[in-house]
Amino acid sequence: MNPSSARPPISAYLVLGIGILAVSSASILIRFAQREAHSLVIAAYRLTLAALILLPITLWGSRTALRRLTGRQMGWLAAAGLFLAIHFAAWITSLEMTTVISSVVLVATTPLWVALASPFLLKEKIPAAIWWGVGLSMAGSLAVAASGICVVDGDGLKCMMTPQLWTGKSLTGNLLALVGAWCAAGYMIIGRRVRPSLSLPVYTLGVYGSAAVVLLAMAAASGASFIGSWGSGQFQSFSVLTWVCIAGLALGPQLLGHTSYNWALGYLPAASVSVALLGEPVGTTILALLLLKEIPSPIEVAGGILILMGIYITSRATTESKNGQPKEG
Repeated sequence: MNPSSARPPISAYLVLGIGILAVSSASILIRFAQREAHSLVIAAYRLTLAALILLPITLWGSRTALRRLTGRQMGWLAAAGLFLAIHFAAWITSLEMTTVISSVVLVATTPLWVALASPFLLKEKIPAAIWWGVGLSMAGSLAVAASGICVVDGDGLKCMMTPQLWTGKSLTGNLLALVGAWCAAGYMIIGRRVRPSLSLPVYTLGVYGSAAVVLLAMAAASGASFIGSWGSGQFQSFSVLTWVCIAGLALGPQLLGHTSYNWALGYLPAASVSVALLGEPVGTTILALLLLKEIPSPIEVAGGILILMGIYITSRATTESKNGQPKEG
């Protein structure tokens, strides 16, 4: 299925940029919330709150569209929600086990898997320039990942490969982040197939609602508390900061960020939307600098530049390919 031929009311890439900024705050908010809340509980709250906010909006403006949903469409929405739920469960849990930058970079490999699968599953032709863009962005992501074990000094580039980096807890966290990337790719591909035929409110409510149900079940099955935790023989409720971070995840990264991506899927190929996700490590680095006083290394800066170059090349190639398509009708 080709991207919608309708011209969006505003630039799809501007919307993607806003989405990147919103999503970039997710890992920092999650890290604060994880001091008291279980990862699955954080994920469940994130999707549940987002779905509850969307519910009255969708019922008010898209009641007819909801009634017209076919069984096939509801099945696709449920499948996308399942992929999204596993994505968040795996990725948020990975933030407990590995570094923020490693987790964010590994989950940002989503566009590679989307680009590899799109020609077969979506019948979307991927221009050669998009592959160059994906390649540059992936190289940038690897550079950002390497910044944790490599330094630049007067003697040049030095990297220290410690066994602990790929064993035990770190290895599990890295693998979970990769699982999150695979599931995000499935979520993107299904969205590209279904989103053009559904309004944005109906699509987002269906997907977020389905994901919320799955995550609530997973959190409940884990035995984690939804309101606090036991410590020193006493039950301690979540602090105000934890609740603010959880609410912020639902409002910012989820509603503003992911909804921006879902909107863009109505106009752009899945590979182009997913490569924009590679801007998240850059945004996360900037926020870490401002909020956590973490200064990025030269390697992280170089990787960020490569990521942005890849996004630009991919966006430009997609625009040229779209403009070169014969008009329908």
